[in-house]
Amino acid sequence: MTTPNATTDAPPPAGEPALRRAIGPKLLILFVIGDILGTGIYATTGKVAGKVGGALWLPFAIGFVVAILTAASYAELVGKYPKAAGAALYTQKAFKVPFFTFIIAFMVMCSGLSSASAAARAFSGDYLGELTSDALPPTLVAILFILALAALNLRGVSESVKTNVVLTLVEVTGLAVILVIGAYAVLSGDGEPSRLTDFEAGGGTGYALMTGVLGATALGFFAFVGFEDSVNMAEETKDPVRTFPRAIFIGVTVTGTIYVLVALVSSLLVDYKVLEGSSGPLLEVVKAGGIDFPHKLFALIALFAVTNSALINIMMASRLCYGMANERILPRAMGRVLPQRRTPVVGIVFVSLIAIGLVTTGEIEGLGDTTAFLLLCVFAVVNVAVLVLRRDPVEHKHFRAPTILPVLGAITALVLASPLADRPAEVYVRAGVLIAVGIGLWVVNKAVLKARGEE
Repeated sequence: MTTPNATTDAPPPAGEPALRRAIGPKLLILFVIGDILGTGIYATTGKVAGKVGGALWLPFAIGFVVAILTAASYAELVGKYPKAAGAALYTQKAFKVPFFTFIIAFMVMCSGLSSASAAARAFSGDYLGELTSDALPPTLVAILFILALAALNLRGVSESVKTNVVLTLVEVTGLAVILVIGAYAVLSGDGEPSRLTDFEAGGGTGYALMTGVLGATALGFFAFVGFEDSVNMAEETKDPVRTFPRAIFIGVTVTGTIYVLVALVSSLLVDYKVLEGSSGPLLEVVKAGGIDFPHKLFALIALFAVTNSALINIMMASRLCYGMANERILPRAMGRVLPQRRTPVVGIVFVSLIAIGLVTTGEIEGLGDTTAFLLLCVFAVVNVAVLVLRRDPVEHKHFRAPTILPVLGAITALVLASPLADRPAEVYVRAGVLIAVGIGLWVVNKAVLKARGEE
């Protein structure tokens, strides 16, 4: 699709080393899959069931479609502009309003950090409780969890991505266990197929059913977030123009298929009320299955899965800070790189502190819903941006999405972000506070630039 020299390394800030291109095609595919899999399916499946009932598979199926629509826009844009900063870069190029660009960038960063915080909460919940009854206070466990991942991130992208590959294989193994249990149940005549069409939690019929399904889909969409983070690794990927579209589509398709199947198995074997009451819903599925799989081993696998999600989100948020610093949206210090490790040290410290703060503001469902809401708003903008940027051709060849896909992507993202999705007020409040913090940072940054005579 392009020649190897169609893309060049973005120039780093003066005096700073460039990021290292260490990620090849196969590693990128595993990276995308590992980024999407994890906390969403392992921890929020029960909360989704609580909104829709036994028809748990439907929200994940709808979320899969919405994810594919927006993934097509990201595939086109990262091919045109293979740089770090992702949605922020696309927003600036399309609309050229620095304040709007900053808010979008900050929303993306906060969505990753609320996702990492949800993962930290999941880590300290029922899965850890299955392994020990003498655990530390959950909030303290979550904070220590974030600090450990920050330390790993500082070691380098190669170490972080290789850790991601190992954890991805582990979490895929856990989901494979669920699917094997489901297949055994079907062949043995176990389970309750009638649950698969049960919309009891959604109100049964009419408007209540619609809002129940939309609310479940909006929360379930948390399980699909991740592919958009991967574009922030463009400057650390070999030949990103050729590599990214394939990796994004394969990653979303693989994970979407797994999610729908896991949702079917979960509903088949466990009543939605039991799933709703657990922060480790897939452990309930293992316990209800006819296969004697060690419960503690599955809990350990689940802990690896949520660790993977948090690791990737911390990594991506720090790279987003790095990219915004290069674009002069954040202070130049955010682009500072450790000379030996070549990792964005200031960005890593900054996002880790925000993640620790978010850990104290809510539980898994609220943090997951906040992540989905912020990203749905961003996705609506990205889908519009890809259409606007059709007027900005580039010299190299790249993937181009059929026009209908970003149009439908923008519409579906706006619907799921709207009050029709019947999400708790705390989600809007938390998102509003985060955006207000972003506005405050914008004002401070503008003042600093003006004082330095750089505005």
